[in-house]
Amino acid sequence: MVKLTKIYTRGGDKGQTSLSDGSRQPKYALRIEAYGTIDEANAAYGLARLHTNNIYDEMLSRIQNDLFDAGADVSTPIGPVKSAHDLRIIDAQVIRLEQEIDQMNADLAPLNSFVLPGGSAAAAYLHHCRTIVRRAERLLVRTSTEEEINPVVIRYLNRLSDHAFVMSRLLNNKGADDVLWVPGANR
Repeated sequence: MVKLTKIYTRGGDKGQTSLSDGSRQPKYALRIEAYGTIDEANAAYGLARLHTNNIYDEMLSRIQNDLFDAGADVSTPIGPVKSAHDLRIIDAQVIRLEQEIDQMNADLAPLNSFVLPGGSAAAAYLHHCRTIVRRAERLLVRTSTEEEINPVVIRYLNRLSDHAFVMSRLLNNKGADDVLWVPGANR
């Protein structure tokens, strides 16, 4: 368990931060950008949860916990010796998202247009979550070209953006209140 007794350490005052293995990287490093964006996504999910309840709030609560796991995963470089303390995203977390997507999508009519972010507050916030998660995924894929990254984290983020999209539609009155894109509508 984590115990935080002092919030500021002054360790980052010179533009570097520590990874979980104690190594230091500049705050602009791709790995730091990636897990910082995962943290940003988590904050956005917190806002979305203000507009959900029941099973949807439970799903988002699990996702927030998973996002913390993902941040821990990304902040822990993969080394030659695996530590028992390394927290990694696992396939079961991806499979859970896929199952939830399939369950939610079963209640939705197929789309005939792209959906614009909006409709209900919950849907709008989930679209915001989706775009942040997609940015985190892009950053992590880019990071993986330079450093070894757990590939399951990338799959998790890929499914998570789909999950946010499908849930946003479901919370838009099962898609009836989706705001649909009308190509060239304002020409």
